[in-house]
Amino acid sequence: MGSNNDISLKALAKINLGLDVVRRREDGYHEVRMIMQTIHLYDRLDIKRTKEPGIQIQTNLSFLPVNENNLIYKAAKLLMDEFSITDGVSVKLDKRIPVAAGMAGGSTDAAAMLIGVNRLFSLGLTKKQLMERGVQIGADVPYCIMRGTALAEGIGEALSPLPPMVKCPVLIAKPSISVSTKFVYQNLKLDDTTIHPDIDRLIDDIKDDIKAKNLHDIAAHMGNVLETVTIPNYPVIDEIKKHMLSNGAVGAMMSGSGPTVFGLFDDEDTAKKAYKAMRSSHLARQVYLTSVYNNRK
Repeated sequence: MGSNNDISLKALAKINLGLDVVRRREDGYHEVRMIMQTIHLYDRLDIKRTKEPGIQIQTNLSFLPVNENNLIYKAAKLLMDEFSITDGVSVKLDKRIPVAAGMAGGSTDAAAMLIGVNRLFSLGLTKKQLMERGVQIGADVPYCIMRGTALAEGIGEALSPLPPMVKCPVLIAKPSISVSTKFVYQNLKLDDTTIHPDIDRLIDDIKDDIKAKNLHDIAAHMGNVLETVTIPNYPVIDEIKKHMLSNGAVGAMMSGSGPTVFGLFDDEDTAKKAYKAMRSSHLARQVYLTSVYNNRK
């Protein structure tokens, strides 16, 4: 973990096993019901306490902001202001999670930063107290502090933990397009013809007795209502899904507002072959083979 003055943390990515939008609220936000799942794909944050005041950020990606426009900066500042911390922090971010990909990359970095500052400066905040502060930075931040399998409701901030998802290989593929979350939500039609994923059914599948937990049931009931916007506008998302399924994925779906697609596999060998096939297909710019993260001790 390092000394008392430096700490190295993994910031884990998430996928959505289910994503439904219930309604558009008067304030312009959308009411959602999502099943969130942490996976073993992560960014690394090396955080040091410094005598020199201020927040310094270094990153391996030149296009990322290193000022107050970075969620890591916002997270550090939030706690440092609240607790009148006069020392500074420096952070080295090794970014591995695809950027703007529907995988909560920025939120999970902010979550790790809150945890890091809490430990480095011995602030004594509980996980719950960190989650309460995290929501000020973004709706996904509390979940990224909590991790594991969870139902997210409201605007994504109301969380209920679920029993751990069955462990399985996960293939991640991000095409070389960017999808604006704002565009997706603005163009989402919610009417009588909208096909909503059955989130309750998915919860039941996940809750099934651990031994009987069937990946095929979970995969059969996965759904993401936002695909109704992204797939007609970005057909490559559907091509990647089909490619994964034809290479043995039990289920494949877009995560969040996209454009990343994930595939679930019931065995490692099939997953490795699918990973190779996806890489040589040139459908995706970033391809990773990882697995479901369980936060069971």
